[in-house]
Amino acid sequence: MIKSFLISISFSTLLFSSQQILLVVADDFNSSTAKLTCIEDDQLICKDVKVNLGKNGLGWGIGLQEIPHAQNEPIKHEGDKRAPAGVFLLTESFGYAPQHQGKLPYLYADKNLICVDDSHSPFYNQIIEANGNEKSFEHMRRKDGQYKIGVVVAHNTNATPNRGSCIFLHIQKAPHHPTVGCTSMQEKDLLKIVKWLNKQKNPLLIQIPKSYFHSVKLLYPQLKNVL
Repeated sequence: MIKSFLISISFSTLLFSSQQILLVVADDFNSSTAKLTCIEDDQLICKDVKVNLGKNGLGWGIGLQEIPHAQNEPIKHEGDKRAPAGVFLLTESFGYAPQHQGKLPYLYADKNLICVDDSHSPFYNQIIEANGNEKSFEHMRRKDGQYKIGVVVAHNTNATPNRGSCIFLHIQKAPHHPTVGCTSMQEKDLLKIVKWLNKQKNPLLIQIPKSYFHSVKLLYPQLKNVL
């Protein structure tokens, strides 16, 4: 049975209904580290959480709505080792425990669960139960424990070929250790965030270089009252 958990919702709806925001701001497109801030309604929940981005920094991804940007800036592609920049839904949590007490739908990462990163597959950018026919994928139950707990980032939900797949918030390999395209952090910080996130409050990840901070505040007025 295919388990696809990527959801598409209109940006205009989210603009007014979103109540939880994870704001990740990097120095520039080439930065592999950033700071994360948590906001709910007009309240600051956490700030200055250190996170790791892709080894090559950020590239514009496919999210709820394209933020107007210069044409010569990096674009997210499969295998480019860049984390996606933009605005994205946070749709599910996942982990190694059979059950979880959070307020997001939870996906149990057993040994058969995979995320397909083959652009030619009909299941590209989907989390599915392995059937033995997949050519390129990653296991959701990793031996290194980085997926012990995590959150699905709804990037490239229409599975545009070669535009990037399997983007998550997950546990860092080590401090200041870049990812291949996800956003990672200390386990204690991620666990607090996973427990806080609530599907009923339409949680978003807004991930940008700081040069776009002003543009994002215009789109999300609640940020003006907090930051």
